[in-house]
Amino acid sequence: MSPARTTLFATVIMMLGVPQAMAQTIHDPMSAARGNVSTLQEEEAVPLNPEFENMPDTPGMEETYYQCVACHSMSIIKQQRISDARWDYLWEWMVEEQGMPEADEETKEIVLDYLKQHFSSER
Repeated sequence: MSPARTTLFATVIMMLGVPQAMAQTIHDPMSAARGNVSTLQEEEAVPLNPEFENMPDTPGMEETYYQCVACHSMSIIKQQRISDARWDYLWEWMVEEQGMPEADEETKEIVLDYLKQHFSSER
């Protein structure tokens, strides 16, 4: 809660005669959203690699980059926030419907893990 809102809230509570201690225990519905913001801030703390279109520089970056830029830019990936299951589905769709060459299982796992770590709606 913002300081101005807290002050207003405390004033209303005092006018109604509710003790301050009770006012502080009221659930703030925006607290969960603030928790998600800190998660995004942690993601921003991951170093980006300018040689790979500013992708997060963590294990799997190179494999993901070379697998994906064969067909499209990394911009399309960096804008995604889809579920882990959707990343799995998209991999199969790109292989079956779009003609993406199937990678070996190890590379597939590395790439999907990287995509899910950095571009998932579940994190």
